[in-house]
Amino acid sequence: MIEWLPVAGSRRIVAEAYDESTETILVRFPDGVEWYYSACPKSVWDEFTAPGQSRGQYIHQVLNHKPNGRYGG
Repeated sequence: MIEWLPVAGSRRIVAEAYDESTETILVRFPDGVEWYYSACPKSVWDEFTAPGQSRGQYIHQVLNHKPNGRYGG
């Protein structure tokens, strides 16, 4: 079961989750669409969720270059 964590202070996303077994970051956008970004080791998750890190900028600069798509989980 995926544990979604609410994200405060982001205009781009409302929740995030990480599946360490598949190295996949999951993101829920304000419109309810959920997206996956795979090939993300724990170090990428740690960077993405670091205090002060802009989630939107990180998605644009890093995660969009990973295998990704709509999540149907």
